[in-house]
Amino acid sequence: VQLQASGGGLVQAGESLKLSCTGSGQITSSSAMGWFRQTAGKDREVVGYLNRIGGLTFYDDSVKGRFTISRDNAKNTVYLQMSSLKPEDTAVYYCAARGTRCVGDACVDSSRWSYWGQGTLVTVSS
Repeated sequence: VQLQASGGGLVQAGESLKLSCTGSGQITSSSAMGWFRQTAGKDREVVGYLNRIGGLTFYDDSVKGRFTISRDNAKNTVYLQMSSLKPEDTAVYYCAARGTRCVGDACVDSSRWSYWGQGTLVTVSS
């Protein structure tokens, strides 16, 4: 599985930005896709994820109500719509995929994910 992320950039606080991540390869119906972010000197942290099939969508508390994850299975693409951005949202954002579904918050640890995109930088100025 290969993942290609795009859409990062520089925005001002309060603005919106939409990231995309397209996967290729053996993406099965039982897989999940998600977004993580990382800043210098810190571990990669979960933003949110969803299952390819099914109703689960998980969000970290820090983005709940501001960020929305959606998918287009026909395009093997997952999106991260970010609104009301804050300077603390500044990070490199990574998309991730795994071959099996997530249940609840079982996939918040980055070690649970097998495939990673190259990262896209989001910078939010105050």
